[in-house]
Amino acid sequence: MKEVIGDLLKAYKLDGRLNEVKLINSWEKVLGKVIAKHTKEMFINKKKLFVTLDSAALRDELSFAKSKLVKMLNEEAGMEVIDEIVFK
Repeated sequence: MKEVIGDLLKAYKLDGRLNEVKLINSWEKVLGKVIAKHTKEMFINKKKLFVTLDSAALRDELSFAKSKLVKMLNEEAGMEVIDEIVFK
């Protein structure tokens, strides 16, 4: 059954979108509740994760760890979903 659903998702080109949703939903698990609480909006466009934060200090702090965060989020999703993070 799992294979059939996977084949259907690929046929209708929904598997990429499903992986994006998985990655966004893993944000709190990977970064923790405190950072998730300051996260206001997230979306993925062309393999870039756009994250709006309500704290300039937190935005600056996370900017220093972008490559590590990309790696951690992709690992949690089980595949390379994003290749860059943009903090706003």
